[in-house]
Amino acid sequence: MKKSGILNRHLAGALAELGHGDGVLVCDAGMPIPPGPRVVDLAFRAGTPSFAEVLDGLLDELVVEGATAAEEIREANPEAAALLDHHFPGLELVPHDEVKALTPEARLVVRTGEARPYANVLLRCGVFF
Repeated sequence: MKKSGILNRHLAGALAELGHGDGVLVCDAGMPIPPGPRVVDLAFRAGTPSFAEVLDGLLDELVVEGATAAEEIREANPEAAALLDHHFPGLELVPHDEVKALTPEARLVVRTGEARPYANVLLRCGVFF
């Protein structure tokens, strides 16, 4: 058994399959998920695991070259906005409807237990070399 890193076997396997340019949507429990992308649902109960916990864990495992979030996050969820600004200085903000429209293009969706609005970010994978 792994002793550190991501222990969820479905998430660990999905991350290992990602390549340069692949999209990963990290989303709250309320984000509509269309058919298509592989989904790893980590939601246990409202708020658990949090968006911040999941994002921090994923960023330990992934190289990210870009991120997109809903512009509505600034007013509706300043804590999540600050977290994204901290991790992604070049964060692209678009209307929430555009984030939803981009979701089917993601290769992986990771659903958190977050129960606050707009705690969603679409990550674009980079390479480690």
